[in-house]
Amino acid sequence: MRIYDISMGVQPGMPVWPGDPPVTLERSESIADGGHANVSRIACSVHVGTHVDAPIHFVEGAATVDRTPLKVLVGRAYVVHLPRADVLDARVLDAAGIPPRTRRVLFRTRNSTQWARGERSFRKDYIAVAPSGAEWLVRKGGHLVGVDYLSVAPFNKTEETHRILLGAGVVVVEGLYLADVKQGRYTLYCLPLKLIGSDGAPARAILVGV
Repeated sequence: MRIYDISMGVQPGMPVWPGDPPVTLERSESIADGGHANVSRIACSVHVGTHVDAPIHFVEGAATVDRTPLKVLVGRAYVVHLPRADVLDARVLDAAGIPPRTRRVLFRTRNSTQWARGERSFRKDYIAVAPSGAEWLVRKGGHLVGVDYLSVAPFNKTEETHRILLGAGVVVVEGLYLADVKQGRYTLYCLPLKLIGSDGAPARAILVGV
């Protein structure tokens, strides 16, 4: 059995969505300064690094992240490697060879190469799921979609893809680190923080393979 940590490390200076606050992680109490313990505090968007989008993120009145069903966040998943794709649309997904009845699919694209290089600047030209790709995933019965950048949707065109997926009850996981993961079947464990009433939450995600 092999365990792959597919979560981004959360730290100051990491790429965040434009307009979101940068990550602040600092000691509020320090033993070296006379404190009884080392205690840190963090400030950031709930959509930082590896995170889960709740339906309410784009669908007003919809479910919050604490209501995301755990049975969708844990289970068999398929990682598909699409290194030459410029966009994940219906045509690309039709040709991707995703096995029938796949309920959880994670996309490894050129984005993963950028993470592996340690790039710390946000890139607007990341690979994402086009609306036709989102419709394809819903039509095929997908329950969870994971991507290797900070949004499942193309930059400046974020609403339609999100609304199609979240409106259909598909769980969206963004900011995955898949650079070390080969194409194939795994067991996914993705657990977002239980932030009551929130539109998203950071998550620790792992894949277990053989």
